[in-house]
Amino acid sequence: MEEIGIVMNGVTGRMGTNQHLIRSILALREEGGVELSNGERVVPDPLLVGRNERKLRELSEEHDVDRWIADPDLETCLDGDDAIYFDSQVTPRRPESLLKAIDAGKDVYCEKPLAMDLDTALEVTRAAEQSDSKHGIVQDKLWLPGLMKLKRLIDQGFFGEILSVRVEFGYWVFTGHIQQAQRPSWNYRAEDGGGIIDDMFSHWSYVLENLFGRVESVMCLGKTHVPRRVDGTGEEYEATAEDAAYAIMELEDDIVAQLNSSWTVRVNRDDLLEIQVDGTDGSAVAGLRDCKTQHHANTPKPEWNPDTPTEHDFYDDWTSVPNNQTFENAFKRQWEMYIRHVVEDEPFPWDFRAGAKGVQLTEASHQSWKEGRRVSVDELTI
Repeated sequence: MEEIGIVMNGVTGRMGTNQHLIRSILALREEGGVELSNGERVVPDPLLVGRNERKLRELSEEHDVDRWIADPDLETCLDGDDAIYFDSQVTPRRPESLLKAIDAGKDVYCEKPLAMDLDTALEVTRAAEQSDSKHGIVQDKLWLPGLMKLKRLIDQGFFGEILSVRVEFGYWVFTGHIQQAQRPSWNYRAEDGGGIIDDMFSHWSYVLENLFGRVESVMCLGKTHVPRRVDGTGEEYEATAEDAAYAIMELEDDIVAQLNSSWTVRVNRDDLLEIQVDGTDGSAVAGLRDCKTQHHANTPKPEWNPDTPTEHDFYDDWTSVPNNQTFENAFKRQWEMYIRHVVEDEPFPWDFRAGAKGVQLTEASHQSWKEGRRVSVDELTI
């Protein structure tokens, strides 16, 4: 059994702490490490890095992690023998840190989005591809149970010809005036990398491409529905980033995708994320964990009559896809694959080029909103 050192920068944030440190890296350590193809195991050894010494010390003590350092400039932590640099900082700080890690000869893995703009994302991608660095970006939603079931239906040809995709995502994020907000205040400041387009459209890019096909055009409208919020210290601030976005995207094979993303919506659906796919032979609705289907042969024939009550229960016409496999934490699953990619060169297609595609879609969506028109999304050239 061997260890592999991982510099984890920005790990004191919500995602860095919960999904990446606790539920992925520490969970893998408790399991005895990542199993390789030869049956041996490699155990991740995290070095916690950040800007806040107090938070790092508390995190280290709470979770029994021996190594930590407050090193915002990365001057010390990149000089060591750790093989991997992982970045979950706020987006504006990410590119410079990734470039430093690549220059130091580290393999690099990071949260999305890769950068705030496409030019910077391409710069980081080129640096990674021109080096010996094995680079990867988090695309966790591909391993959600609901989406894995949906992918299985697609691979089995359940839908026939896929016609359209509808994505509903979001929930009500409290403003902080009466109840404390459940998201950090930087999410609502454009100058700090906030906004639901930057936060979610990098996700929609890889979800749509991996399941249905490349995005070829986008028409997007963003809105700041709630103009003032209260931060964690009780101070009111102006929200300069959009809290909702409404988009129509054209995909390969003439598939149309409609996506509503909002932090100002109250949930009246089965899950916070719901994806409906309609095809000539059948339809499916997938959430985070569950997926239900309706085949052409079982589709009811409703008639529109607003003058009489609807007695038919349309929910009864759907059948659940069974849980016939074991589903692990999505972040942990991708961490395992990335570590095997680093240690024994297992294929890993979710690289910085994929991350740059997400930034490309985000940038095109902002352009569409600003100019009030449909924007083409060309094949990405690195």
